[in-house]
Amino acid sequence: MQEIIDSLELEHPFEVVGDEYLDSCFAVSELATSSIGAVGSTLAALIQDAALSSNTPSIRVNQRLASLWFACSIQPIDWQMPPIWDAIAGDYQTRDGWIKLHTNLAHHRQAALAVLEVESIRGSVAAAVRNWSADQLEAEIVKAGGVAAALRSRREWQAHPQGIAVASEPLISWGKVKQARTNFSPKSKSRPLAGLRVLDLTRVLAGPVATRTLAGFGAEVLRLDPPTWEEANVVPDITLGKRCARLDLKQAADRQVFEGLLNNADVLVHGYRPSALHDLGYGESVRQAISENLIEVSLDAYGWTGPWAQRRGFDSLVQMSSGIAHAGMQWAKQQQPAPLPVQALDHATGYLMAAAVIRLLQRALNGEGLGSAQLSLARTAELLIAHPQDLATGFKAVPSSADFSASIELTPWGQAKRLRPALDIDGVAMRWRLPASDLGSSAACFKAINTPY
Repeated sequence: MQEIIDSLELEHPFEVVGDEYLDSCFAVSELATSSIGAVGSTLAALIQDAALSSNTPSIRVNQRLASLWFACSIQPIDWQMPPIWDAIAGDYQTRDGWIKLHTNLAHHRQAALAVLEVESIRGSVAAAVRNWSADQLEAEIVKAGGVAAALRSRREWQAHPQGIAVASEPLISWGKVKQARTNFSPKSKSRPLAGLRVLDLTRVLAGPVATRTLAGFGAEVLRLDPPTWEEANVVPDITLGKRCARLDLKQAADRQVFEGLLNNADVLVHGYRPSALHDLGYGESVRQAISENLIEVSLDAYGWTGPWAQRRGFDSLVQMSSGIAHAGMQWAKQQQPAPLPVQALDHATGYLMAAAVIRLLQRALNGEGLGSAQLSLARTAELLIAHPQDLATGFKAVPSSADFSASIELTPWGQAKRLRPALDIDGVAMRWRLPASDLGSSAACFKAINTPY
């Protein structure tokens, strides 16, 4: 996809191996190979500029594996992953259309139920939703602190103030460059990000995919969560290679720890809405004062400009808003919203975030100063929508035994298998030195990781 190449100024081509593609009206598998390939291309540039190799390594992306990584990378052995969706979450018919309620988090569920004035019973929710217009219910749930999205056609989104705003944003928005140097210096071609300290303040999928990718090439990733935060349905998939700690940034002692971590980090990756860190007392100027050698990459759901810039959101909601689920419904010739076969906006944005981190590191090492980057799920949706799929029926995102690594991963929940990496770079090892871990299972500190699992 040319826009990815242009946004990241990719110079090193990658080969796509295989021709299997996911069954979708949009080119989801092409998005998968392009976003993962961007990581490989930026790594090759970093290796070359750091003089870690006399030759530029060749890069290959396995299209089947890339597509599968866009679904779930872990296969439990004798245990099960928790359900992806809460019992109330899903698509409901309103009096004039459809709406998706995203109720996986308790406070989001309570907000929706409070607006609808019903108990947490799916049938009761469905009956109540039918009395509302989709736009009105969406607005009231958001106002109450919940998350929901009315089904919109592509034409409706293009005429919507937020759709107009997102369309005018770049795929990757590069921030101002400051004249400072990074403390990181790559020393190994096989593990080009070894020694890179990444502070991970992201949730659910896109940001965690980015930091999981960085960990796969040697970065030390420390994820921080609030004391009560849980997302059990995705933690085994996306905490691979990381350590996970908890801090309460409303407590003075934990704030002091956080500021020490920020001062020692090379990279900050966060997925907060634009005002959230500022409200906690850690606006951009404060962060930069604490750590002048910091690279930042961040994301949000609905873009960084426009009336919805502060709106909470998730991949499935952006699909409803942007016209993707409506186009899928028409393509599938069905009467209800049809989402993508995987949460492609999350995963693609995550890999593009990882590539942005590496590109910023390369620029810093070349003496071009330290910068930042912003991405959004809604802008990635624009990229995908520009690439409809005109091929015959593809495959479902169901892996076979041959897709998994032969090694066994020892997780806190039991043994598991992990998909083989989709990205293959000559002389570079994509592997994770730590298994997936539970949230809050580590101390809130950086430390060298010396022992592979």
